[in-house]
Amino acid sequence: MCGIVGWVDYERDPSTDPSVARAMTDVLACRGPDDEGIFSARRVMLGHRRLSIIDRAGGAQPMTYDADGSTVVALSFCGEVYNFRELRAELAAKGHVFRTRSDTEVVLHAYLEWGESLADRLNGMYAFGIWDARTEELLLVRDRMGVKPLYYHETEHGILFGSEPKALFANPAVPRTVDAEGLCEALDMVKTPEHAVFSALREVRPGQLLRVRRQGTLRRRYWTLEATEHTDDLQTTIGTVRGLLEDIVSRQLISDVPLCTLLSGGLDSSAVTALAAAHSESAVRSFSVDFAPTGREFAPDAVRSSPDAPFAHELAAYVGAEHTEVLLDSADLVAPEVRAAVLRATDLPPAFWGDMWPSMYLLFRAVRQRSMVALSGESADELFGGYLWFRNPRAIAADTFPWLTSGSARYFGGLGLLDPGLLEKLDIPGYRAARYREGLAEVPVLPGEDATERRMREITYLNLTRFVQTLLDRKDRMSMAVGLEVRVPFCDHRLVEYVFNVPWAMKTFDGREKSLLRAATADLLPASILRREKTPYPATQDPHYERALRGRLAEVMSDPGAPVRPLLDLDRVRRTLDRAPGDVSRPYARGGIEMALWLNAWLGAYGVTLDI
Repeated sequence: MCGIVGWVDYERDPSTDPSVARAMTDVLACRGPDDEGIFSARRVMLGHRRLSIIDRAGGAQPMTYDADGSTVVALSFCGEVYNFRELRAELAAKGHVFRTRSDTEVVLHAYLEWGESLADRLNGMYAFGIWDARTEELLLVRDRMGVKPLYYHETEHGILFGSEPKALFANPAVPRTVDAEGLCEALDMVKTPEHAVFSALREVRPGQLLRVRRQGTLRRRYWTLEATEHTDDLQTTIGTVRGLLEDIVSRQLISDVPLCTLLSGGLDSSAVTALAAAHSESAVRSFSVDFAPTGREFAPDAVRSSPDAPFAHELAAYVGAEHTEVLLDSADLVAPEVRAAVLRATDLPPAFWGDMWPSMYLLFRAVRQRSMVALSGESADELFGGYLWFRNPRAIAADTFPWLTSGSARYFGGLGLLDPGLLEKLDIPGYRAARYREGLAEVPVLPGEDATERRMREITYLNLTRFVQTLLDRKDRMSMAVGLEVRVPFCDHRLVEYVFNVPWAMKTFDGREKSLLRAATADLLPASILRREKTPYPATQDPHYERALRGRLAEVMSDPGAPVRPLLDLDRVRRTLDRAPGDVSRPYARGGIEMALWLNAWLGAYGVTLDI
């Protein structure tokens, strides 16, 4: 995993501004603490910060292919290609000669052999830029599910690109303006493809490639979800899912550095850990997160029926994993240096699940002390139907994103302290409705599909294209902030394509959520985990945490120059501060406070100009 940047200008040589090129590269040092490199030539600059995972000695970047004393192609690559060994063998048979053992060199030669169609052959998580000196064209490619980020800013005569917005902001040509649409995007729990919140930035869409030429930029989606008839019976389907998972996890264990799994004790992470243990020659390492005792027992609620710790320990013992429980102190979640690091990593206000961002950052910081690569369970709920809104009739029938219906929106709510006039001007419901219609229009149609199956296909598609990307972004930013690579087996496009087309009736054949995944991994897991209901990532229930947040908000209210003040309903903020917190702090009860604090920090630290 790495950080990449690039700058193409068809009128002005980027090498005339070496300090800017260096700044764009260096600002991503957290993503690649092991090495750095810059390639500069006529019309182009490519920068790279490396986190060395495979072929640590030979995979330096940017990587070039030279002929007759000059560079033909240069590549800056982020991510992992899990089928690079097969591609390498195929390319070697065609006469390609390799100097390293890295997957990066395989991508380089794949481009030389197949051009932009190389994207169709890659299995992995990646974002990269390839400069072709023969045609003076830049190719940008992002993986199918959007596991790895890739942003860009189009200039009058070219383009800037990078793994994170901060890399582009290191170039003074990129303004930090956010318009009404961008603020809606930041405040709503929907990830719109290609949208980047900042007006001057766009994000390469998952499964999309861009060809940048002097004449302009061409965009093409090389991968989309398609609707196909599922003809396998139940037992064949279960066996196919299991076979895919076996292959996926075994491929993703490739690493030249210590590797582990992130284990919550839920079905998804337990399945990944059990499969990793089965395919590892030595005991697999696993890590879970919990909060230090506060003198109160865990209090179940509508979304968390049980704590993770007992299940994580049970699964680790069951598969022989070397398990570590990372205990967090709630005081650390509000530590100024931690909050600043989180904001610096995200470049955006991490408003939803406000405590989970610093929690995840602290977890990954602890994991990084013993491992450089981790496998995680993201996307299983979106793919197999694990969330409550897949089963709530009201959410299913709603004419909006199902996770934003009344039963689910409370968990994501955070707008309660914002000024009503601002909310009226933004018209978030109208923005959301437009984005929902766009999403529905993309859903592939299977002729003859009944209404129920059609609706569940729509909900699954929206989860895979508008919801999971928020979780993937959070995982990428918090892990790369500490130099940890996180892999996500359930995002393998082969599994996604197959399960997407399994009828909903078969996915839930026994009446439970994720029936298909349970059946496919039943022989790997203890009965207690197979019975366990879906439980989200842990959130602190410590009332001291909420009191600390309230104290910070009181400080903001006492500062007449606080950038968030014009956006708040000040009377409501005062009433909130006057109300005594409960004995148990709930994420949805403190969402407005989290939103206000993160917005204030973001507006101040990034010098954001609001054009609303």
